[in-house]
Amino acid sequence: MRDSTEADRHCLVTGANRGLGLEFVRQLLVRGERVVAACRHPGRATALNLLAGEHPGRLHVLPLDVASARSRDELVRELPLVLDGARLGLLVNNAGVLHGGERFGQVAEADLETSLHTNAIGPFLLTQALAPLLADADGARAGAVVANLSSEIGSIARRDEFRTPSYAIGKAAQNMGSVLLARALAPRGIRVVALHPGWVRTDMGGAQATLAPAEAVAALLDVIDRLGPGQSGVFLDPRGQVLPW
Repeated sequence: MRDSTEADRHCLVTGANRGLGLEFVRQLLVRGERVVAACRHPGRATALNLLAGEHPGRLHVLPLDVASARSRDELVRELPLVLDGARLGLLVNNAGVLHGGERFGQVAEADLETSLHTNAIGPFLLTQALAPLLADADGARAGAVVANLSSEIGSIARRDEFRTPSYAIGKAAQNMGSVLLARALAPRGIRVVALHPGWVRTDMGGAQATLAPAEAVAALLDVIDRLGPGQSGVFLDPRGQVLPW
């Protein structure tokens, strides 16, 4: 269970306008936490804006294209005003991109670049830039958690077929970024984890996927809640079991 000292956390979720990101926002709000939801086009994020109306003062929607340096910089400048002196207790790097239908011999350089920028480089640089706003461990109070939404497709040890190469390469790079961030932030008691959500019925996962977004997010939040003080730089499945890199 979540420690009572973590109640009313300030949380930031990227890619929050749909799918897992939107469900993270919903469930965090239900838990009574304060949420900053970031997405590329807030004006088009109808579901997020409805939630903001239902939770006045607890949900702020800000623009972010995680692959854009200018957009990341703007978020970093604006976020302290929203936090009003508080620090982030949870950062969910959820924004991602997947190019379907890739075939060997026809993988496009542009798709590889987009995947690396969106799935790996952007989340790494955003976390680095937001590091001063992440909460440090303080006595009995745990430090912030950075949860990078990864995928078992990024596991090198588990690749036994040629499938979604740009996504697989991007997520493998993101996993390395998670380990490096974990090492950099360890002295402050901040934990960084890579999380595989399972196969989820989203625009990315498709209609045939086995998990509903609500089920997947509930499981991931439970994994985050149960993280021990030394559990950082790990790659976990929805049950909290360690996955091979």
